[in-house]
Amino acid sequence: MTIQYEIKSQLAKLLATEDLVVEHKKVETASFNIVSRVLTLPMWENTTEDVVDMLVSHEVGHALYTPNEEWYKEYEINPNVVNVVEDARIEKLMKRRYEGISKTFYKGYTELHKEDFFSVKKKDISKLSLADRINLFFKIGSHYRISFTDYEQTLVDRVAACETFQDVLEVSRDIYKYCMEEIEKRKQEQETEQEAGLEMDSGDGQNSGGTGSELEDVKDDWYDEDGNMTEPDEDGSDVESHQVRPEGMSGGGSQMGTGGSEIAETAESLERALKNLAVMEGLENHYLELPDVDTDQIIIDNDVIHSICDAHFTGIRQDYDEKSKVLGSERDWAVYSLDEALKAMVEADKEFLKFKKEAQKEVNYLVKEFEMKKSAGAYARATTSRTGILDTSKLHTYKYNEDLFKKVSIIPDGKNHGLIFVLDWSGSMSREMLDTIKQLYNLIWFCNKVQIPFEVYAFTENFPNVNEEGMAKESYKPRVGLFKVRPGFSLMNIFTSKVRGKNLEKQLINFFRIATAFSDYTANRLVPHGLSLSGTPLNESIVALHKIIPQFRKENSVEKVNCVILTDGEAYQLNYHQEVQRSWDPEPYMGERSIDTSCFLRNRKTGKTYRTGDSWATFTPVLLQDLRDTYPDVNFVGIRIMSPRDLSSFLRINCDDYNSPDIEKHRLSWRKTKALAIKECGYHVYFGLSSAALANDSEFEVEDGATKAQIKRAFTKSLTAKKMNKKILNEFVTMIA
Repeated sequence: MTIQYEIKSQLAKLLATEDLVVEHKKVETASFNIVSRVLTLPMWENTTEDVVDMLVSHEVGHALYTPNEEWYKEYEINPNVVNVVEDARIEKLMKRRYEGISKTFYKGYTELHKEDFFSVKKKDISKLSLADRINLFFKIGSHYRISFTDYEQTLVDRVAACETFQDVLEVSRDIYKYCMEEIEKRKQEQETEQEAGLEMDSGDGQNSGGTGSELEDVKDDWYDEDGNMTEPDEDGSDVESHQVRPEGMSGGGSQMGTGGSEIAETAESLERALKNLAVMEGLENHYLELPDVDTDQIIIDNDVIHSICDAHFTGIRQDYDEKSKVLGSERDWAVYSLDEALKAMVEADKEFLKFKKEAQKEVNYLVKEFEMKKSAGAYARATTSRTGILDTSKLHTYKYNEDLFKKVSIIPDGKNHGLIFVLDWSGSMSREMLDTIKQLYNLIWFCNKVQIPFEVYAFTENFPNVNEEGMAKESYKPRVGLFKVRPGFSLMNIFTSKVRGKNLEKQLINFFRIATAFSDYTANRLVPHGLSLSGTPLNESIVALHKIIPQFRKENSVEKVNCVILTDGEAYQLNYHQEVQRSWDPEPYMGERSIDTSCFLRNRKTGKTYRTGDSWATFTPVLLQDLRDTYPDVNFVGIRIMSPRDLSSFLRINCDDYNSPDIEKHRLSWRKTKALAIKECGYHVYFGLSSAALANDSEFEVEDGATKAQIKRAFTKSLTAKKMNKKILNEFVTMIA
């Protein structure tokens, strides 16, 4: 069966009651790093949910209760024995902590026993070592009647009573000593039998126990000449350490020297069998994190942007005046081009003033709805209390009314609001840029009227954001396991609530001219250097919002932040940093790789992990979901201005099931109002607006002498546009109020 590793990761975190970092990788045994708190689990397959749940619970037990101690320097004990006893202790503590987990361990070990993971079905249990019988007793004791001598039973009781790791070491020492004595007894019995003339195949004339002490031979397998634990052989005969490693790593089983098999055969068998469940082929899981970007290196200040715009537009006028004085056919085209640019500027300015006048009705509607909904919300939270002052108007009712006191309503203060806008400044937005800008301006004027602080950023890769050496600025230090934010990425702070009055209007006019130029090739000279449309670093912008949101909240002292992203929603995935070793280079270098289905986004702050997928359509929603989980009190709104031909792809990308009934509802909404709203698609809500409808004049205007049919069409057109705008604006206001 297929194991859903994301679910098992969440199980591990819940059991640990801490923000453990859980990784499923192609490893044979589990491990836990006490310092970094990273629990690495194998990718178990061909087993049951019960077994996996048991194994996860077991490893969490080691993560919680097994200390990082170099006990082997003080105690000369077979590590298999320590692991057997420690397993019993940590599983007891897990059962005590979570009463319902006893069933998990029972079911899991029952499944392992059925598959003979302990290799005991054809063996006489009574002849196994004490360590083996203790291991079986605490793991599958319900399936066997395991006998112990009186002295052995005292050791079993001590194992059951272990509360600390020190208790484990003390009883492990005694168990180990007892097992070695039993081995010595068997060796003496063999020597006695040999002396009695029993036929023995001794090979080179020596008995099977060797010429030296078997106790010493076994110890030699575990320790080197200096008394340090030996490392596993290259052939894998030694199994990697569980909880007894010096570096504090714990794994899915025990570290066993070859000489320890007589003491803990069952533990060794279990370890080998569990290794066979681990997937070691296919793609390796990669757990990746977002870089902690420095916004100072990314954000281009508002005054820098508009200094460039002002200089550019002033330069067009000056160049026209100078070049128009120059005679000669070679200058004709230059003069004509500047003349067209000046005409486009004049027309854009006229269109801006016209749009501003017409937009006031919608802005005022926004303001009215916002204040009403805000007040309604406040009154819904209002409380009423008695004042203790008699209401004289009610005194005549004293015979049948006990409520004769004046009352006061306490209305709580509303939260301070703030808005962050992110504008897509990519080439795919060229056709819809002007209509998108208009929607943005409506929201900016709304913010000004209700005194809501705001910041507007436009993401780009074309702005010359370079350092003193002329190289693109680095916003973070690359390292393995980080997603890559390309150096050319910038956020242009094109508008801010810190700029008001005539200065703000001048800035609005600047970008209205630029937006006009994108839809009119004759006006392309209106675009300043560095402000042309670029690629789509939407995902980089979402990464940057992790820093921008708390900074904005702190600077403006706002409690409620709303983030609005105006985009066509199509962006390439982020690559991730990976160390690459080339055969001709002595040292590896920091390269990059594309994401695939084995990649996960890991957020250490929230403790959540997300599968990224390998497509651009799934990657951005994952980043948005991570951003939402990081800032659960922030509303994230998407606005897409699109043409009718984009509807199908928009629905296919942002709806979970393209064949669901909701798809038809969205299509119906689009046909009626030329607008739709998709909820929980990365954004809290993603608005789709028709660019054609927005471009139409919503005012009811007809020419003199118009026919009834013409008047009807004009009226219907006006109502449709107003209905669309009011529907979208109402939903938007409801969210932020």
